[in-house]
Amino acid sequence: MYLSICTGVYGDFSYPDMLDKVKAHGLNHVELCVGGWGPNPHGYATDLLADEDKLKAFKEELNKRGMEISAFNCSGNPLAPGPMGEKHSKSAYDTVTLAGKLGVKTIVMMSGLPAGAPGDKTPNWVVATQSVPPDDPYLEETVRYQWEDVAIPWWKEFAKHADANGVKIALEEFPGQLVYNVSTLFKLREAVGPTIGMNLDPSHLLIMGADPIASARALGDAIYYVHGKDARIERGLCDVDGLLDNRHVEDVAERTWNYVAVGCGQDLKWWKEFFSVLSMVGYKGVVSLEMEDLTMSVEAGVVTSIDALEATISK
Repeated sequence: MYLSICTGVYGDFSYPDMLDKVKAHGLNHVELCVGGWGPNPHGYATDLLADEDKLKAFKEELNKRGMEISAFNCSGNPLAPGPMGEKHSKSAYDTVTLAGKLGVKTIVMMSGLPAGAPGDKTPNWVVATQSVPPDDPYLEETVRYQWEDVAIPWWKEFAKHADANGVKIALEEFPGQLVYNVSTLFKLREAVGPTIGMNLDPSHLLIMGADPIASARALGDAIYYVHGKDARIERGLCDVDGLLDNRHVEDVAERTWNYVAVGCGQDLKWWKEFFSVLSMVGYKGVVSLEMEDLTMSVEAGVVTSIDALEATISK
C-alpha cells in the first residue's frame, strides 16, 4: 500500500502550490477533485477536456515533480432531481472521459440519492424501518422507486461509459447516499456489475455504528480504493442523543461525532489491524488521506494523519 492525499484539503492553494505542498510532505500521489460538489480549483474535468493547452499544462505540472494521479474524485449527487443531478451527471461523465484520456484507472464518487417519488424536488434518504401499515406503504414504494426506476438504470448506462474508458468506479459509502454501507454497495454491484466497487472510508462506517474491519473482510475484492480518514464518537454526547446528528459539521463541540485526524478517533493499534486485514483480503493499493478535522488547523491535521498512516500502513 502507498499513501496519497485528496487535494480538496488544499483548496485555497493554486494548482502548482498545492502540488508543491503535497510533495513537501513526502507524497508523490494525489487524488484530484475535478468534478461534483465544490469549486474544484485545481482543475475541472469539463474545462480540461475543452482546452488542450490547459490539459497539457495540467499534466506538465505533475510530470516535472515526478507525481502521479491516484484517482480522480467527482463526488456529488448525479441522481438528484433537477439541475443538481444534471450538472453532477455531466461532471461524472466528463471525469470518466478525462480519466480515459490520461490513463487514470480509478474514479472516486458517490452513488447519488434520488428524490422519493416522481416530481419531488429534494433527495430523500430512507433509513427508517419499513413498518408502516399495508394500506399506506410509502416507504416501501420510495425505496423501490429510488433503486429500480432511478439508480439502477442510471448506473447501468454509466458503467458502460466507464468500461469504454478503462476505469473502475470506487463508491464512497457516504451517509445520505443510496449506497452507504456494504449491503447497499453489493445491491448496486449485483445489478450493474464489477465496474463498481467500494471506496472504503472507515470514518463513515464508524459514525453509523459499523466496524470497518469487519466491513473490509466482507467486501474482499470489491474494495477498489481506501480513504485514510478517522472519526470520533464523542463520549457523553453520543450517550445521550445517539449517532444520528444533523447539526452543522462545524458545530464540533456539540456534535455526537466528528471527523478527526487519523489516530484521534481510533488508536494506532486499531489502524494497524485495519490495514492488516485489508492486506489479508488482497488490497495492495492506495490509501488516500482525506483530512476533514475541524477541531485543529489544516496543517496540524495533515501532519498528524500522515504520521499515523505512515506508522500503521501495510507497505
